[in-house]
Amino acid sequence: MNILLLNSILRTADNNRIPAATSIKDCMIYNLALGFKELGHRVTLVAATEYAPVAQEDYEVEVVFLPSTMKKIFLLSVLPFQPQLWGFLRRHKASFDLIISSEVVAFPSLFAAIQAPEKTLIWQELAFHQRKFYQLPSRLWHNIIARLFFGKTRIVARSEEAKRFISNYLHNVAPQTVEHGINANKFFYSAEKKRQFIVVSQLIERKNIGSIISKFARFVRHNNDFKLIIAGTGELETALKQQTANLGIEQHVEFVGFKPHAELNSLLATSMAMLIDTKRDLNMVTVPESIVCGTPLVMNLVPCTATTVNRYQLGIAKSDWNETDLQTMVNNNAFYVKNCIDYRAKLTTVYAAEQLLLMA
Repeated sequence: MNILLLNSILRTADNNRIPAATSIKDCMIYNLALGFKELGHRVTLVAATEYAPVAQEDYEVEVVFLPSTMKKIFLLSVLPFQPQLWGFLRRHKASFDLIISSEVVAFPSLFAAIQAPEKTLIWQELAFHQRKFYQLPSRLWHNIIARLFFGKTRIVARSEEAKRFISNYLHNVAPQTVEHGINANKFFYSAEKKRQFIVVSQLIERKNIGSIISKFARFVRHNNDFKLIIAGTGELETALKQQTANLGIEQHVEFVGFKPHAELNSLLATSMAMLIDTKRDLNMVTVPESIVCGTPLVMNLVPCTATTVNRYQLGIAKSDWNETDLQTMVNNNAFYVKNCIDYRAKLTTVYAAEQLLLMA
């Protein structure tokens, strides 16, 4: 099968600033492309030029970057607009057996739904109206454009929350959900854990790392052989280090900065749990990465994956977790770790690709 993947936005932008990257090979959609390739399919991925890596690299699948225009109106972090994609689809749609596009609110999805509705599947991640401009553009798109142009496309949600959301506007939503896949070849797992927790995150305000440090400080008073690993960088790094000093726990908290996947995998796989207390991130690729490493979660209910974590007992997900929950995780760690390892196969890119093909 010849498959076209449309996904303009490859990384999360901060305040509409796209972080520079030397590679796209860690991006979710690229690894999904590899999942299809591993199943024997030919894959082409189309993304926005503004998300291209700063260095030249070779790819295992065909990757096409198309430039965005009218960037002050169609923000690159929300709704990038690549008019050249219309012509690309017109010229090449006949050569593709399946087109998979990310999000109903996206110009690539709209173009594909108009030009090749019978071949198009929309993989829906968003479970809320985007906050830009007080949600008005999102509400207009869902109520008018989606109802007009997406009635003949198949919609597959990535979470139960996303399915409930998009079902308010479209009736052709698959009953099954397909979560983000992880390239399992890049992650090993371990049932053997060190007495440590880990945070993998940008050190910025919405990630709420200060809250995690405070909770860990209360926990470590009664567990003084534990360590908290914080992997990531950001504008709050100095302030967070000062917080650990003020709490008197510097010897228990290690800021390791940004880590490539190989080193991060080792830290993840040997930690008892990954900790999350985000204020706004509904979709976090670090959650399935942690599970694939055999490492359970202690997290709040903001990310959509919290439902899966609780349903399959892959950790503890609750609205206001605290040091007591960290102790519960330690006491029952082997149970949660086994559940993560057992669930691992359902989080691979190959599994996600297989599930999407079943619904195509």
